[in-house]
Amino acid sequence: MPIYEYECTDCGHKLEAIQKMSDDPLKDCPECDTDSLKKLVSAAGFRLKGTGWYETDFKSGSSSGSSAGGSCGTGGCCPAAE
Repeated sequence: MPIYEYECTDCGHKLEAIQKMSDDPLKDCPECDTDSLKKLVSAAGFRLKGTGWYETDFKSGSSSGSSAGGSCGTGGCCPAAE
């Protein structure tokens, strides 16, 4: 389930809530007890980093994960890998 971020327009209190996508947005602020919560648009709360997260990881067929041109996975896009 996604994590949504909310902010109260009255007191400025921020909170995160785990909700189903089909759930109604929260409205009641737990800090000031008003009906003033607003759902924020925010970036994803996780990052796929490290080894093993490549475009070809979940594909089947003949692609082996190697590509010409120095793309991610070959060290071509990361100066620290040189």
